[in-house]
Amino acid sequence: MSSRLVLLTIALVAVLIGGNFTALKFALDHTTPLLMASMRTVVGGTFLISFALLRGERIPRRREDLLNIFVVSFSITTVSSGLLLIGVNRVPAGVASLVSSTMPMFTAVLAFLLMGTAVSRLGRVGLLVGFAGTAVLASPSLQGETAAIGIFALVISALAWAFGTVYMKWKDMSRVTPVMLVGVQLIMSALVLVPFALAVEGTAETEWTLGLFVPLAYAAIPANAVTFALMATVVRKATPTQAAATAYLIPVFGVFFGWLIRGELLGPAEFFGGLLVIAGVYLLVNANARAASLT
Repeated sequence: MSSRLVLLTIALVAVLIGGNFTALKFALDHTTPLLMASMRTVVGGTFLISFALLRGERIPRRREDLLNIFVVSFSITTVSSGLLLIGVNRVPAGVASLVSSTMPMFTAVLAFLLMGTAVSRLGRVGLLVGFAGTAVLASPSLQGETAAIGIFALVISALAWAFGTVYMKWKDMSRVTPVMLVGVQLIMSALVLVPFALAVEGTAETEWTLGLFVPLAYAAIPANAVTFALMATVVRKATPTQAAATAYLIPVFGVFFGWLIRGELLGPAEFFGGLLVIAGVYLLVNANARAASLT
């Protein structure tokens, strides 16, 4: 794969995931957060497992593999996904994408705490800048309970996502292919989220129309399954610096699509805080990429 094609793939991943926040906002106009998270796991998991089976892969059966997948599933596609939808339901799509982009910073902290992975001086500067930006982003929400709950949910969502990411590096999960791994973890999440959502929210507030099905299909397949396959390609073909670029490109497109499609505008605090978050993530992931290239 040429360098130009790698960069185009990275840009496509950022565009697809960046648009996911706006798609979720449209879907939430027609349903409730937990039910949306549930449907997303069912559609995305079914798509990925079907794709993996068509490629001749087998569903994992080893107890150790299934236990590890369940831990990742519970943290990333159950807790993180559910809280993401709760957060997106309460704040603008652009703000949600900016807060969610703090995930690499939580990943660095958890990797240090759980695995002893050192953080370079540049990385520590990035952490300080990024978390300062998160505080600035959260400051306007302190004036309203709805937005405050949304910001809090998004921060915990990013933390849960980071834990699952570190756990995958911590444990040996190499016996399961990436596509099958995510497919199984999505189905495991569906088994938890679907009954929980039905018990807590029910379906009375859900409108079974194209207004729900179109953004659901986008959020479940292009923004989830397809981007995962593309990211697997990027990780194998790109340099660490190139692969890291998605971490700070996603919120840029998240803000852009929120403005373009839904007319969302960032206030001064959100704009300045967002710049700090992107700058912090940029410094952190480039510090990590530089360290990886030297090993």
